[in-house]
Amino acid sequence: MRWADLARPRGAAFLVALGAALTVGGALVFEHGLGYVPCKLCLTERIPYYLAVPLALASLALPARVARLALGLAALVLLYGAGLGAYHAGAEWGFWPGPTDCGGGTGANPEAVGDFLNQLRTTRVVDCSTAAWRFLGLSLAGWNALIASALAALAGNAALHRDAPPLPNGRGGAPAPPVRR
Repeated sequence: MRWADLARPRGAAFLVALGAALTVGGALVFEHGLGYVPCKLCLTERIPYYLAVPLALASLALPARVARLALGLAALVLLYGAGLGAYHAGAEWGFWPGPTDCGGGTGANPEAVGDFLNQLRTTRVVDCSTAAWRFLGLSLAGWNALIASALAALAGNAALHRDAPPLPNGRGGAPAPPVRR
């Protein structure tokens, strides 16, 4: 695949699907593999990726016009995700308050009162305004905002990209193919 192909809908769709899947996969590794408990906002930030992956994959099989529409929808969804990530990162930095109902837990439903009391002793409530981990000064929410912005730009650019067929005289539209002698 050439770099120029990445701006075209098919190449961009592949990269958007791969990037979104890897981002969600990374979040799941942090949660299940490394034991980081996500807050409510963290879980909400995954939803745009869950929507972008099938939209991008569908655009690989759709006709060009519909594929560009699917990529445009993926771009809008990812742009919303970038906004969520920026809001979350801003709450972590103390620029504005986070949601008042933000907290997390194990997600387990105890069957008896004794189990519930034991769970209360061991459950750590996760606050949306506290970054659990930072890399290069950015929290996971900050990285999410950057990744979602980049994927949204890629999908949006590809959604607006049209390959114009060359005119019979080779002028206008796409450049005429080189003449081989």
